[in-house]
Amino acid sequence: MPASNALPAAVLFDMDGTLVDTEQLWWQTAAELAEELRHPLTDQDAPEVLGQAVEHTAAHLHAVSGTALSEAELAARLGESFAAKVAAETVPRPGALALLAALRDAGVPTALVSASPRRVVDLVLSAIGRDWFAVTLAAEDTPRTKPAPDPYLAAAERLGLDPADCLAVEDTPTGVASATAAGCAVLAVPSTPVPMPRGERITLLASLEQADLALLGKLAGAGAVRP
Repeated sequence: MPASNALPAAVLFDMDGTLVDTEQLWWQTAAELAEELRHPLTDQDAPEVLGQAVEHTAAHLHAVSGTALSEAELAARLGESFAAKVAAETVPRPGALALLAALRDAGVPTALVSASPRRVVDLVLSAIGRDWFAVTLAAEDTPRTKPAPDPYLAAAERLGLDPADCLAVEDTPTGVASATAAGCAVLAVPSTPVPMPRGERITLLASLEQADLALLGKLAGAGAVRP
């Protein structure tokens, strides 16, 4: 085990697509509704869907489809469908639970920082376990959600830490933007083939299976590493 001074002060995890394989469920949810609205999703829609809050995607579908349904009605339908899919199929991403266990054993606090509604967060926590995290944040818990820095700033504040001493783990450009705006170092593990932001404190990995405590400590205290 690395020495305690080589570990991050805390690791702040995104949920959908990072810890659990729900990003594809979210895309499927949006795609089904978009098809119904006669606007089949394409790669051009991905930035407005992947990593985005329900309300953001609802507003996008409302704008591009010209539907008579309100944004609130679209958001409600997206939320109900996504929650049902998550309840039926929550699968941890490769390496996610092993990394959480290693951090727990090393005494490194963790937080869950999600742009999903609280009811979806609670469904996932029921599936993978609530005791992994000292703090959990859902979309309703901050005035603004990702890509604004508010969720990561709030997580660090609740842990009593400086965001600059924390490492965020994300899978989408929206999440990376949120974490970097808050001042966190970022480990980006893309769940879909979308271009990721580049930066001095952004590190890309193909899988959480490649992450260990030594690497996380190095990333939290130094510039980007690209194994």
